[in-house]
Amino acid sequence: MGDAHKDAVRAASNEVSKEVKSLVNEEAIESLKQTQHLILGRLQDSNAVLSHFNEHSENCFTDVMSDFSKNTRLLKAIKTDLDHIFLKLRSMKAKISATYPDAFPDESSESEVLDTRPDLEVSINNCNQQNSS
Repeated sequence: MGDAHKDAVRAASNEVSKEVKSLVNEEAIESLKQTQHLILGRLQDSNAVLSHFNEHSENCFTDVMSDFSKNTRLLKAIKTDLDHIFLKLRSMKAKISATYPDAFPDESSESEVLDTRPDLEVSINNCNQQNSS
């Protein structure tokens, strides 16, 4: 009964597979296989190109990272120097205004706009925090 049962299952299995094959167009399946193969090849090529680009970008970033760090330190030093210069200028202006009150007319409108420069420290710190996370 075991062999007869296995033979019956095989026969039924073959019959079902023949019916399924008769429902599907072989040319359509081959066309789908070729299209999938073509897409696979294109995706593999794209993946290779992107991998190469990522490696190249990483190498370029490594090359310029020290320049960025050096320039950032330089800009911070320049900002400190300029802050010191503007402080001295304000001090000098105050002394001149005290000595010669008419030297700088309409001082009330100037006091509203003392320093409108952007705070570069905040931008740099935000970038550093975003890059480290």
